[in-house]
Amino acid sequence: MLKIKTILTKEWAEVFKNRMVIFSVIFMPLLFTALPLIFLFATRDAGLSNTNSELPPQFAKMCSPELTSGQCFQVYMTSQMMILFMMMPLIIPVNIAAYSIVGEKTTHSLEPLLATPITTAELVTGKNLAAVIPAVIATWLGFGVYAIGAWIIVQNGAVMRALFEPMWLLAVFIAGPLLAVLSVNTSIMVSSRVNDPRVAEQLSAVVIVPLMAVFFGQISGLFILNSALITLFSAALVLLDAGMVYLAVRLFQRETILTRWK
Repeated sequence: MLKIKTILTKEWAEVFKNRMVIFSVIFMPLLFTALPLIFLFATRDAGLSNTNSELPPQFAKMCSPELTSGQCFQVYMTSQMMILFMMMPLIIPVNIAAYSIVGEKTTHSLEPLLATPITTAELVTGKNLAAVIPAVIATWLGFGVYAIGAWIIVQNGAVMRALFEPMWLLAVFIAGPLLAVLSVNTSIMVSSRVNDPRVAEQLSAVVIVPLMAVFFGQISGLFILNSALITLFSAALVLLDAGMVYLAVRLFQRETILTRWK
């Protein structure tokens, strides 16, 4: 644990000198948190209609009978934006993880580390934690700000209950960290094979594609996310993350990296 803690401290000291890393950890969560709050504020007077019959079927599926058409529209559209809180832990770690390996080429700080008796598993674990922890904390803080803002803006208890269904708590607090681990290990595997941090970031961004497919699938009415789907999704992520960590350790060939960078 002491070796992992040392790597963790070293990683944060190095990567947070990079402006893009700071931007992704601070400003991106602020932007993603502001979007649903702006929408809630803009639609705070929704609820003039007394029926949901005018709404498309996918709207009505997400609303209880106690909500008016306007409130149902507000809940539906805000729920689509909740996907942003699942995208944060996917996007934020990419810059950190990509820079933590490829970025060290320019500073020559990885070579001495690879020459130490630290194992590859310990090295990968340290780099995982260095990228996952800031991403998860930023996501949870953003969600906390959103929850406080929604409580101030929304005056209807039924709307608040609909906005904070258990599935979104599962998505943010369970699926979110698992998505961060997936993103980080994808970045580690890519970064260990390329020489340019920008290439590593671009290739690692492919992990966002499946979540974007979920977003467009839900907004088009192909399916509706619920607690059961989020639970299954989280269970699948546990298995996928275990496989990704294993592959990241196996593919992180220390001697090859040192040889390629000379």
